[in-house]
Amino acid sequence: MSAAPPAVSFGWGPVEARVLVPRASCVVVVDVLSFTTSVGVAVERGAAVLPYRWRDATAEAYAREQDAVLAVGRSRADGAHPWSLSPAGLREAPLPGSGRLVLPSPNGSTISVEAAAGRATVVAASLRNRTAVADWLVGRGHGTTDRPVTVIASGERWPDGSLRPALEDLLGAGAVLDALRAAGRTLTPEATAAATLWAATEDPVAALHGCDSGRELYEYGYPQDVEVAAEIDVSTAVPVLVDGAFQEAP
Repeated sequence: MSAAPPAVSFGWGPVEARVLVPRASCVVVVDVLSFTTSVGVAVERGAAVLPYRWRDATAEAYAREQDAVLAVGRSRADGAHPWSLSPAGLREAPLPGSGRLVLPSPNGSTISVEAAAGRATVVAASLRNRTAVADWLVGRGHGTTDRPVTVIASGERWPDGSLRPALEDLLGAGAVLDALRAAGRTLTPEATAAATLWAATEDPVAALHGCDSGRELYEYGYPQDVEVAAEIDVSTAVPVLVDGAFQEAP
């Protein structure tokens, strides 16, 4: 008798997500710098986070329809409107009056929106909650042949719009996958490779600060966002997408 096929897979970016998501009962989206880290920070403070593909006029209309506040770009955040994609900023900002925040992102948010169009459960993971997410998945029977899991590293984009693989997301996905492997879940070779990279990385915090995306945030004047993203296993919040909004799983 042949062994059961691996029930936990791994993929990169929106295009591969479209291929893998229909096969999964649960999709774990990882965008460490900074969408899923920001989602986790906001959700653990009690906010509901609505993902949206782009920050444009349609996003403004969507926020109004949803009785939510639209996040602005980091550089536009101020005392009157402190909500942006910055996880450090969201940690300090008061909750929006309605408790609802529309958070656009061309990578993690876009994948979340597209994954939600299917029947899979969508979870936001980062380094901050990687063990909590894995425990939640295992506790609800995900990662089995009947309930397969797909972990998606969101990545970044090159100027032409194509995928730029990002080390921080590979590490974040690997961190979740390593925890699932430790819980006895069977991983595809691709997922195993990501988990093995995480396990072999001696100083993931230094890697996060030194990777391309981390250095970009330093150059733009937001080193504190890297610091928040590098807080490993500090959160027990598991943001699950329900009725269009990420909120803490019961």
